Amino acid sequence: MPDKNALLNFLNLAADYLKTGHLAEGPLVEEQGLPLAYLIEEDENPEKGEDSLQAIAEEVADCRACPLCETRTLAVPGEGPERPLVMVIGEGPGADEDKAGRPFVGKAGQLLDRMLQSITLSREKNCFIANMVKCRPPGNRDPAQGEIEACFPFLRRQILLLKPMLILCAGRVSARSLLNTEQGINALRGQFIDLKIADSETGEEITIPVLPSYHPSALLRDESLKRPAWEDLKMLKSRLISLESLSLIEE
Repeated sequence: MPDKNALLNFLNLAADYLKTGHLAEGPLVEEQGLPLAYLIEEDENPEKGEDSLQAIAEEVADCRACPLCETRTLAVPGEGPERPLVMVIGEGPGADEDKAGRPFVGKAGQLLDRMLQSITLSREKNCFIANMVKCRPPGNRDPAQGEIEACFPFLRRQILLLKPMLILCAGRVSARSLLNTEQGINALRGQFIDLKIADSETGEEITIPVLPSYHPSALLRDESLKRPAWEDLKMLKSRLISLESLSLIEE
């Protein structure tokens, strides 16, 4: 019954946005059935190497590698804890993000926060949120291939620093770009695909399962996508529990 209630709330969520532009207060589901690690505070003194999220953010703010720097208000490097369970990767900042310098803060971003909250994730505790490109494409168009390539070194460094257990790709642009495929989001979603990513300087390579799913803005436009998006979230939650349980056994 709790799962059915959570699904009902989730399926009504985008409809509420379309009608009012606002979200109801309160969590979608109770925090239950998840490992304690999901509620652990961020380590105040995490170990750091020569690179850091702060250093990347400063470089992003000064970056002039592609034409997007000419039209941006603020660069949007990403935000979240330094030891996340999940990294969410979207396509690029929109108008609200360009003004705030923060990822996913508009209506779609607020919906994303509620979606993550429904499986006990948040950008404050255990989820880092970023985009394929760090500056807003004019008119909210898709990022060009050259823009994605110019920005990818920043994203690669973030992934290697964060080492999340899982990556959630929000939308077709991030899924196709990160996984280097021409397949559409309908073919990619609903399954985990291993991403192998290497440090261009040290050669260090890590493998992270990636779950492609629909961008929150797509859910606001098309109600038929809400149910499969909810199924994707349940897959993400189940995989996290499995991985976290395995890590506890190994320890």
